[in-house]
Amino acid sequence: MSQADFFAGAECELAPRARRGDPATSHGAAAAATSLSGDHHMLILASLQRGAAGADGIAARCRLSGHQVLKRMAELERMGLVRLTGREVLSAAGRPEREWIAA
Repeated sequence: MSQADFFAGAECELAPRARRGDPATSHGAAAAATSLSGDHHMLILASLQRGAAGADGIAARCRLSGHQVLKRMAELERMGLVRLTGREVLSAAGRPEREWIAA
């Protein structure tokens, strides 16, 4: 399945990752981050096809950090591709975290 298939019909304006006045190196890094975020979206969505999970559970399934997962969840939620279940699960550290599911 391609990245375009995952996001067909989903609209989300991603926040700019570099400002107009930033140096060229910042714009290059922003372009790389934008590409990487699409890869992360696909990994997260594939993980949620296996069932609901918290950020740490998703991270463990797709070999990302919990921080990387959480950075993408709001974007995926705005696109209508994921939603909160209203339940909490335990994180890897044993703390409660919100549970997500594919929409």
